[in-house]
Order: sequence, then structure tokens, then C-alpha cells
Amino acid sequence: MVKRPRIPVATEYGNAAAWWVEYPTGLIDVTRTTHLPKGPLPNGDVAQDQPTHEVPIPPLVKESQLDIGVDGDRTVRIATKNSAIVIIDMQNFFLHPDLRDHPTGLACVIPIMNSVRALRTHGVKILWVNWGLTEHELTTIPPSLVRGFMKGGHGGFGAELTGGFGRLLMRGEFNSELYGPLQGLYEEGRDAGTDVWIHKNRMSGIWGGQTALDLYLQEQGITTLFFAGVNADQCVLGTLVDAYFRGYDCITVEDCVATTSPPGALESVLYNAGGSYGFVTDSERIIAAAEASP
Repeated sequence: MVKRPRIPVATEYGNAAAWWVEYPTGLIDVTRTTHLPKGPLPNGDVAQDQPTHEVPIPPLVKESQLDIGVDGDRTVRIATKNSAIVIIDMQNFFLHPDLRDHPTGLACVIPIMNSVRALRTHGVKILWVNWGLTEHELTTIPPSLVRGFMKGGHGGFGAELTGGFGRLLMRGEFNSELYGPLQGLYEEGRDAGTDVWIHKNRMSGIWGGQTALDLYLQEQGITTLFFAGVNADQCVLGTLVDAYFRGYDCITVEDCVATTSPPGALESVLYNAGGSYGFVTDSERIIAAAEASP
């Protein structure tokens, strides 16, 4: 990623209802709780700045905020009650060795588990966003998507898989369950009220105005999203970009995303995730932030 130099003066971006404040120290406050001392952005303005000596940096509220290090020599301050980690497609169909070879995807399992446990302790919502089709949805999927999931003109959505995996990416089937220990991790959080399973029926989890994920985020007042899962350049990227277009704060967790595409694909995703769509961090920095605010 091309590194942006730190800004020389405190700067507020956005509008009166949704804003970030960036400080010369490298802190970017996305909590939407503190304006610059001069007040909210005037109508029609999308940015304003103020000399550093006039702008005290608000202290971290450890009970409700986390300061998380990100690439580019920055720290992002989040409001935990308004944040969620979106974990996409870590399902048997994409990861189970009996169905495909995805070593980089499997390597994400432990970092995801560690990140989930760290974020849970601070009240960050854990959202498992997965393919899970209904019979009706099979009649509405566009042809480009149908073709993409067929191999040699055979199989595809709803087709019976061998080995007891059930029908391809249909709700309730074994191939649609989370891979290995992730299923148990989700069930643990579901029972505790911290984790939510959200079905999707496109590459993106927020492809339309009435998707289950977007409705849930709006109902819960969530504005900041961490992204994890597979494949990084397909379903993860589709959801990330749509979230960015809708104004969510987007943080990609580098060691929690992977793809079966050639190496340049992941490099491009991470480059744009940190340079355009938001920020890039990793599980170690998430854990460090969580432990610093017990």
C-alpha cells in the first residue's frame, strides 16, 4: 500500500451526521462522538481542519472504545457497540479438504477464532455471513451466477454433492455449515447472544437495499465493520465494496482473508482495502487492542 504521510493539522471528514476525525498523531477516530472544537461540519462542507494546538485529543474510553493499529502508521478508534466483524463463507463447501484444496483459507481459521474471542469480550457483534439458499431463491438467481458455480455444465446450486455433504449451498446442508471448529465457535456465541448467522444469496452480502445483513446493521446501529473470510477477491470483496459504498467504516483483517485465485488477486484486494475502502489490520493487532482495554 502507498503510505500516506501523517496530516499536519487535525481534520474532520464527512458530514454533520457521520464523520471521522484524524489527528496528526496518526489517530483516526471513527466513533462519531467528538467533533473538532469548532463544531460540526457546516452544511455543504465535506472536510474542515483546525490547528493542532487548538485540538486536544479525546482520551480513549476503555469501557466502550478500542484503539486498533492499522497499516500506514495509523490507529483507528472504534466504538465497540457500533462495530461488528463480518466473517464471510468460511463454510465446508469452500474449505473442507474432501471438497477442495484451500490451504490459505484453512490458515485463516485460527486467526479468525482468536479475533472473534478478543472482540466478543468488548461487545463487538460477530456476524457469520454465509451462502444459504432456499428453494424459492433457486428460481431468482441470475444466469451469470448460476453458470459460475457449474463445472463443465453440471452441478451447481442445489445439486447433490457426494460424501454426505448435501445439496450445494442450500440452507441446513452440511456443506453450508461452518468449517471444523468454526461451527462450534458460532454455536457458542449464538447461545451467549454475541453471534448472529446471516444468509446471503449473492457474492455480496449487501447487494440490495433489503438484504438481511444491511437491515441487521441498520437496526443495530452498526457503523464499523471488520472483514474476514473467503474468497477475498470474490464474496469478501463484493461485500466490502458494497459496505464502503453505503458509508460503513471498513477494516480488513489481513490474516483472516484468503483466496484460491493467483497471488496478485489478494495483493490487489489488500492494496485497495487500505488505500481506498478503509483500513487493513491483522488478528495480532486486534488482540493487542482488546488486551489493552480489559
